[in-house]
This record gives sequence, structure tokens and C-alpha cells, in this order.
Amino acid sequence: MSIRRAAPRSGRPTRLHSAVFQPIGDEGRVALVERRIAEAIMGGVLAAGERLPAETELAAAFGVAPATAREALHTLRERGLIVTRRGRTGGSFIADSADPVRFAARTLLDGSRVSLRDAAQHYLAITAACVELAARRADVSEIAMIRTRLERTTDHELATWRRASDDAVIELAALSQSARLTREQMKLQGEFSPLLALVDTDPASRASGRAHLLDVLNAVGSGDAEAAAHALRNSTRVAVDWLIAYREQHIVGAPTIPTTSPAQPAPAWAATTRMERSLT
Repeated sequence: MSIRRAAPRSGRPTRLHSAVFQPIGDEGRVALVERRIAEAIMGGVLAAGERLPAETELAAAFGVAPATAREALHTLRERGLIVTRRGRTGGSFIADSADPVRFAARTLLDGSRVSLRDAAQHYLAITAACVELAARRADVSEIAMIRTRLERTTDHELATWRRASDDAVIELAALSQSARLTREQMKLQGEFSPLLALVDTDPASRASGRAHLLDVLNAVGSGDAEAAAHALRNSTRVAVDWLIAYREQHIVGAPTIPTTSPAQPAPAWAATTRMERSLT
């Protein structure tokens, strides 16, 4: 199977999906191949049941030796993230048990509030730069196409919604016409999307995130860079607020996946923090 043909079950390759299989350079080998694929799985970029390229194709895509790709796949199998099937239709497939939301919950609880704030600030800085440039450089018809695709996607199915919203953000980054910012956005989206998926387990928060993203698109479409950045800051602030509340409620126990917002906690932004000041 060709790398170029590797695509999500929807049959339409996405920019974020394609970014998974890019050369890793000389700085990493087995660990970096494993990490990139694992993060793509846990970020929902590679969906359960999706077939990975063959070892030789993976090796060529990542720019490593076939033995390196083989060892990385072996480690992913041991972690239960992929399964291997024999026969004519065999190969390595994303395991049905690979759960991006549980991965995000573990990551959140294993980290600190400082690391969460730092990750959110980095994500906001790059994404805001992308949407501001897109507001100045994108054609209104291009934004209309992104908005139409997003509006056609319901937010009832978490995985489908996350893929659609990630695609929209990456497409906005591409419309900034900055190759460097777009590459950085693709990388950050893969890292931050699992946390956004955790937030989106709450239907109310998912609807709020959808509304905020549409606000960003509307502002970019009207050429209002300031309003686009403002909508993005609001969205990020609400998501971090939710994640902090979730972490505080679950830090002493095993991670559980909420089905509603965490008991409507008092806003984590009530006390002035560096995160609040930096996001305003």
C-alpha cells in the first residue's frame, strides 16, 4: 500500500493525517517513530481499524532503516496500540482498544497545572498567529468552504467531530500562507487535540467549542484578525478551565471519563493566574 494512499476510513486524507508520515530526520530513531505514531493514534488522527503502511514504506517515509520501523511497530504492539494480522489482507492495524480520551486523561493527571498552562499558551500563540494571518490573506470563498464542511459535520460523534475540527484548524493554518507556521500548527494539533477530545466528552463543552470555532471562521472570513484571535482566546480559556477542573477532581484517583461537565466547578480563572493574564 502506498503512503499516498494511506487515508482515514472516510477515504479523504487530511493534512494532519498526512503529517504523521513525514521524515523524522537524524535526531530520532525507534523512539521517535513509535512516539509519532502513538501520538497520532491517541490524537485520533489514526483511527481504530485503520491499516498502517508496510514496514518498508514506513521506513522510507520516516527516513529510517526497515529494522527501525519494525522495532517501533513491535513496541506499539506490546503497548496494545496496534495489532498484526496475517494473510493476504493482513498487516498492522490500529487496535480497536486504542482510546484517545483515556490517553488524554492519563496525560493530564500525570502532568502538572504548569505544564498544561504552558502547552495551552504555546498552542494559542501559534494558532492565533495562523488565524490572524489567514484573516488578512485568505479569500472569503476559501473560508466559506471550510465553514460549510464544518457545519455539515454534527458534533454527536466525538471522533468524527474531532477530525472535522482539527481539519478546520489545519486548513486555517494553511491559509495563513506561512509554511513554517503551518508545520508547527500541524505538530501542535496532534499534541493538543487529545486534550480537546477529553473536553469534548462533555456534550455542552463540545457544543461550546463548535460555536467558538465557527466564530473564529466567521471573523477570519470577514477579515477581522482581532476578532478571530479574540474568539480563539475565549475557546482556549474555556477548554483550559475545564481541564483544570477535571484534573483537580480526579488527581487523587484513577482517571475516569466524564459524561457531563465536572459538577459545574467554580471557574479556575476566578483567581488571577499567569495563564489568565497571558491569555487576555
